[in-house]
Amino acid sequence: MADIATEGGLPARTARRAGRRRASGIYGAIVTAAILDTAGGRLPTDALVVAVVATLVVYWLAEEYAAFLGEQAEGGVVATWSYIRQALADSWPMVSASYLPLLALLVARIAGASAFSAANVGLVTAVVILTYHAWVAGRAAQLRGRRLLFSTSIGAALGLAMILLKDIVLARLH
Repeated sequence: MADIATEGGLPARTARRAGRRRASGIYGAIVTAAILDTAGGRLPTDALVVAVVATLVVYWLAEEYAAFLGEQAEGGVVATWSYIRQALADSWPMVSASYLPLLALLVARIAGASAFSAANVGLVTAVVILTYHAWVAGRAAQLRGRRLLFSTSIGAALGLAMILLKDIVLARLH
């Protein structure tokens, strides 16, 4: 990743950290969408919110733990507390990516939507976030026209596939 990022002129460390934050946010949005997809409408709204946040916190900690162990095994050096704090902060967007979809879910529920419909509102919000991340990444890579549209469409298609899975496949099976 550093090689790709440094071609644009950013210092390698800055580019790596920014890329890590964005990747964590994208992963968090995908996990949020997946949980809203599978559990939305099946859990009470408060339990769904707790399930999303708790799952993301566990994933966040597990991913960082695995990264620290992998780096320790490769480098033979134990990470410093400063490094650990910075790495945890850099990957926190994995959890914070859920805030906007969960806020949309709660607002929809308070406005009178059913648990299923409110989960769809949160899911659509997560899809919009995924699409936005794909668009920003395409713009950062200086894509234009059809190439930007194609790149952005991949993020949107991933999210739309989750919605189709939830509303067509799962709803028909139950």
